[in-house]
Amino acid sequence: MSGEITPTGKQSGPGSTPELRASHADRDRVVDVLRIAAGDGLLTADELDERLETALSARTLKELAPLTADLPPALAAAGAEAKDVVRIEQVHSGPIERVGRWVVPRRLELAVTYCKVTLDFTEAVITHDTLRIDVAMTGKTLTLVTRPGIVVDTDGLQLVHSRIKYRQSPTDSGTPVTLRVELVGQKAHGRVMIRPARRTLGRRLLGRRGSP
Repeated sequence: MSGEITPTGKQSGPGSTPELRASHADRDRVVDVLRIAAGDGLLTADELDERLETALSARTLKELAPLTADLPPALAAAGAEAKDVVRIEQVHSGPIERVGRWVVPRRLELAVTYCKVTLDFTEAVITHDTLRIDVAMTGKTLTLVTRPGIVVDTDGLQLVHSRIKYRQSPTDSGTPVTLRVELVGQKAHGRVMIRPARRTLGRRLLGRRGSP
């Protein structure tokens, strides 16, 4: 008996295995891994664009597999941990910090009263291209520590007896955007500080050695 006809029009033999179709969820998982890799410096902007285009148009799992084959397996696990919405709600407590390799959600809700908040993106795992932060914060300082490729949009944030200080790194110019942070809502009293990571002594010494 002859083999069946595959969706591509080719005839499959008795022992052949048809290529499994990729779902939207399969493509989304690969896209998340690629964005994490680019955020970690494992892919250039051109490589990211090329692989994203392939991933979004892939029709089978076989087409998706090569896109992440040369990346650390841990990236896939980190991408799976990303949440759509994270809410932080605290009143008159100690400082709130997100540092190290924390996974950036799609949306972050800050309902905070007189608590210092620090969101350090230096080593954060970025799985989406946009983070919306809904701010309902009174008092103290909201600090965002950025890295090259991360831009912060404060146009949607209402200030009440508060102010914003936005300090960008000189290396940010020309760097492709990997994450756009949108601050919306209201910050009353205190301030908002947006700055790059502070250079360690070792990095400062390396910079001096590299200068003419």
